[in-house]
Formats: sequence, structure tokens, C-alpha cells
Amino acid sequence: MKALTVIIPVFNEEGNIPRIQKALSSYMEKSAFLVFGLFINDGSKDKSLSLIKNVCKEDSRFGFVSFSKNAGLSAAIKAGFDHAVTNWVAYMDADLQTSPEDFMKFEPFVGEYQLVTGERQDRKDGLGKKISSSFANWFRNSFLKDGMKDTGCPLKIFNREFANRLPFFNGVHRFFPALTQIYGGKVKVVPVRHFARTEGVSKFNAFNRMVQPFLDTLLVHRLKKRYIKYQVIESKLFDPNPINE
Repeated sequence: MKALTVIIPVFNEEGNIPRIQKALSSYMEKSAFLVFGLFINDGSKDKSLSLIKNVCKEDSRFGFVSFSKNAGLSAAIKAGFDHAVTNWVAYMDADLQTSPEDFMKFEPFVGEYQLVTGERQDRKDGLGKKISSSFANWFRNSFLKDGMKDTGCPLKIFNREFANRLPFFNGVHRFFPALTQIYGGKVKVVPVRHFARTEGVSKFNAFNRMVQPFLDTLLVHRLKKRYIKYQVIESKLFDPNPINE
């Protein structure tokens, strides 16, 4: 049976942990995959870690990794890849503005694509966030030509072996589609639902939503230009174990 690990980065989301357990458990029961949930506690200072431990005691399908201090979203995702052992790895935000049940729409495509990513429909964010997100997506696509309208959508399923070949840096979560394409992978976009946040507060501000992504876009653009590509049409290699010595 195919197996999938869903990574859930958590930073001060104590109000959402029980809701995550309920939502992800519902997906686990309906999925064609054997699904596991992996919380990554990113140095939370509230009760998130103790609630996560309770979830893991109640349900063996859940596990966790806890950082000594806050390291950021990209580090949390990287830790999820490092500790998952399944062939496919998914990612979702702890704010539950997207639903893990929408992963059901992704499942038919995971065998053909190295990354299946969501595109949020009818977003429930405030006007300022919508404008900044739209501008950031336009700026990124102008340089990288990745064809993505919503690269920030947190619902994604990766081929783990392929994803582990990608370069990781702070802010990489905004560039998974572009990096997948640069490294020769295929990306499938699937429309998903979007919901208003009901618990906790957003961890992003004007700097990490606008300024830093612009700088990171230039970094990935340079990587795209400098990436080594070649195609072998014929070869004859040395035999390391010749029959006649």
C-alpha cells in the first residue's frame, strides 16, 4: 500500500492542535494511502508541544519532532523531509486555512508528477494580504517563468526522493514549483478550498511576505541561469571489474 507522511509545521498554534488531529484523522480514514502525520514543533512557547505529545499518545499514526528554538518554516519542512520514511511527503499549514481532505484530489497524480501543489480558490484573506501575495507571485513569475499563480499554497505532495535533491534555504517553501521544474521534475496544480483563520495569528509580516521573497527570487533566478544541464547521446565507460586481469 502506498504510504504518505503529512508534515505539519507548528509555531504557537495551541488552539489548532485538536482541530488538526480531527481534520487529518478524517483524511486518513478516506485516503487510498496509508497516511501518517508528523508535527514539527518549531520552538513554540505556548502549549503546542504538550498538546502534540497528547495527540501522539492517543494515535500511533502521529509523530513529532521538536526544535530547541524557532528556526522558521523552511527549516521545519526540511526536518519533515529528513525524518519521513515514506515515498511521498505532503505539507500543510497548522492554521487550517486549507483542508487536508483536499489531498484526495492530489492522489491520482502523485505517480506521474514529482510535485502536486494546490491553488487556493476564493481566498478568505484580508485585502492587504491578497494584494501583497498577488504582487509577489507576479514578481516571482516574471523572473522564474514557473507558471504558478499561487506558489504560497501550503497543500503540496512531493516525491520524497526527488524533493531531497532540491536545494534548501530559508524561504525555499515559496519556490518549490520553480525548483522542481529547474531540476527536471513535473508539477501538477490542483484547485483547493480556502478558509478564514479561526485560531492563532499569522506569522508573516510585510518584510517576510514582500522584501525577503524578492531577494530570494533573485537567488533562485541566478540558480536557474547557472544550473548545469547536459544530455548524453553516446558513451563507453571503463569496467571497474574487468573479466581478464
